[in-house]
This record gives sequence, C-alpha cells and structure tokens, in this order.
Amino acid sequence: MSSVQPRALRIAPSILTADFGRLAEAAQAAEEGGADLWHLDVMDGHFVPQMSFGAPVVEAIERATAMPIEVHMMVADPAAQFAALAEAGADTLVFHIEAGGSSDDIAGTLEQAHATGCAAGVAVSPDSGLDLVEPLLASLDEVIVMTVHPGRGGQQMLVEPLEKVRRLRGLVEAAGLDVVLEVDGGVKAHNAHLCVEAGADTLVAGSAVFNPDETPQQALSTLRRVLAGG
Repeated sequence: MSSVQPRALRIAPSILTADFGRLAEAAQAAEEGGADLWHLDVMDGHFVPQMSFGAPVVEAIERATAMPIEVHMMVADPAAQFAALAEAGADTLVFHIEAGGSSDDIAGTLEQAHATGCAAGVAVSPDSGLDLVEPLLASLDEVIVMTVHPGRGGQQMLVEPLEKVRRLRGLVEAAGLDVVLEVDGGVKAHNAHLCVEAGADTLVAGSAVFNPDETPQQALSTLRRVLAGG
C-alpha cells in the first residue's frame, strides 16, 4: 500500500487574462477568493510564438500576495532563467520536456532547477507522450499535463490528454511517490470534474478566474462549489 496520503485539490490561477494594469489588485482578489497558489506562464517567443513576461512580474506577484508561486516555463532554454526566477520568488520551476532533449538531458536540467532551492517539474504538451517522463518520476516534484497547445490562453480543453493524467496517477500511487499532477488548459466549471476524475490534484484556471463576467472571488467560489458536487 502506498504511504502517500491523498493530496487536497488545489486551484492555481494563471494571470494571462488578468488586467495587467491592476495586477496587484487582481492577485489579491484571487487570494481572497481562496486560490491556493499562482501559476505564472513565462513565454520567450521562441519555444512558443507568444511572449508573456519574466522575472519582474513574478517578483510583483510575490510582493502582492502570500501564495506560493509555480512558474511554467514555455521557453527554449529554461536553465538560463532558473536563477532569476528563483530570486524573483518562484517556489516551483516547471519546464517542457519538448525543450529538454533526452531523459538524461532532462534529468540534468532538473538537477539545475533543484539547485536553486526550488521544487522542480516538467510539462507535457498534448502531442507528446510520457516516455521521457516515466523514468524520471522519482526525481520530479510535479508534472503538468497540458490540455491545450502551449502558448495562447482561452483555448478549449482537449480531453484526450487526460489519459496521461490517469496513467501518471497509477504510476505515482504504485510507486508511493509524492508528485503533484496538474492539468493546465481550458479548465472551466463545466469540465473541472473530468480533470479530478482522471487523477489531477491541481487545476490551472486562467480565464475561468479572470474574466469580465464575474470577480475572481465569484469565479473561484463557483469552481469550488462544482468540484464539491454542489
């Protein structure tokens, strides 16, 4: 029997659809609404066509709230940014396996991330398998399974990648590992239960939290209610 206790479900807002002109206010609203941690998407314009932000915004969020920060690095050379992001306030550094090379290369990059004092993980795009991830599970603190193609916010969830979450949940529990399994992409009130049923313990919510129709507090309350079966 696994010695790992069930992990409480966590909601991690992404600020890509927040009002950057009122970023501190938006961050505080999400914290007041019961969010658990921040999911900050750093994009370099190379690994994905889009560019987002870097260490200064991570630092701004760190100053504005007390929640832990995970940085999802959609960048071609993640190791080059580890030190700056850790210094800015990141608690977890997650990079894409598609930017990492072989399993040995990815293992080396994980070591560099851990050397900053941060937790470390990998992200898997929808079209990628788990061949490079499974041998590394014991070295990982987190795996993000992407249910949209990385780079652009507001996409609809692809349900097929949830099979990877199921596979990972089985492997993690069989080995007695303590690895966060996170779903990122298109999570909304109407489909969040699919992610949990597949075995995710952390859900990234971008436009589901920051949208013009409701406050972050209202949006998070709705997500919590739906996930509780209400």
